Amino acid sequence: MVKQGRPGARRTNKKGAVKGSGGQVRRGLRGKGPTPKAEDREYHAAHKRKKAAERRASGRHVQENPYELVVGRNPVIECLHAKVPASLLYVAEGTGADDRLTEAVQMATTRGIPIQEVARFELDKMTGNGLHQGIGLQIPPYKYSDVHSLIAAAADSGEPGMFVVLDNITDPRNLGAVIRSVAAFGGHGVVIPERRSAGVTGVTWRTSAGTAARLPVAREVNLTRTLKEFQKNGYQVVGLDAGGEHTLDTYDGGTDPVVIVVGSEGKGISRLVRENCDVIMSVPMESWVESLNASVAAGVVLSEFARQRRAAQA
Repeated sequence: MVKQGRPGARRTNKKGAVKGSGGQVRRGLRGKGPTPKAEDREYHAAHKRKKAAERRASGRHVQENPYELVVGRNPVIECLHAKVPASLLYVAEGTGADDRLTEAVQMATTRGIPIQEVARFELDKMTGNGLHQGIGLQIPPYKYSDVHSLIAAAADSGEPGMFVVLDNITDPRNLGAVIRSVAAFGGHGVVIPERRSAGVTGVTWRTSAGTAARLPVAREVNLTRTLKEFQKNGYQVVGLDAGGEHTLDTYDGGTDPVVIVVGSEGKGISRLVRENCDVIMSVPMESWVESLNASVAAGVVLSEFARQRRAAQA
């Protein structure tokens, strides 16, 4: 005779107590709530931006390192030869010595530049890569002048001022070469715009062969306003561009104060700057040559104006 249970009861052939999940499966199927916003996830870039904005709002601004680091044995040696005003020489621990490293250390010691040995991974972090060859030269920010100081210094010299204004020059090597030419041919300074322009960097220092230490460079917000300031002080503003009403053969830059405006080889002088030049002048050259590099064009004009000034004084 089969024993009957209560009606509707589940039948089982297992003996003993029936074990369940204790509700674990049911709890595991529950949702975990909405996904946090990106700015609330600590590992997300949006979270870092949010925290940075909060620091700015509270006035706790973290200042970026203003110093430039020139790396590589040859570039460092070139900067030291050019007497760049360096503030510190880094040497990575375990770096194999050779003639160039020895020379860099000796020059830094002679000039009184502190030498600091750092772990290689620290120098990697400073440069963002491992291409530093175990050496880096820290250069402080360049101290720019302003157009008023340039004009005043030229007036005090007793000579007619001669300046170069660079427009759309973004290569620091071009800037360094122009600084060197201005110094070589008796000019009084260089003016660059704050935006869309190369600044005085380690590359500029090297290309200028140290003349950046003695020739002032001014950085101005508005080149058009700067040119008007020169004109108010008796300067003739000469823009270098093709198709001008004058050539270097027909223009006399040897007697009056003059500003030479040089644009990039590709874009030339911008429209507003060109409109505020007193004269547009071209450099005569062979017809099959399209244009000159900006620093070469500036050097040619500076050389001729310097010759004219020497002739006027003879």
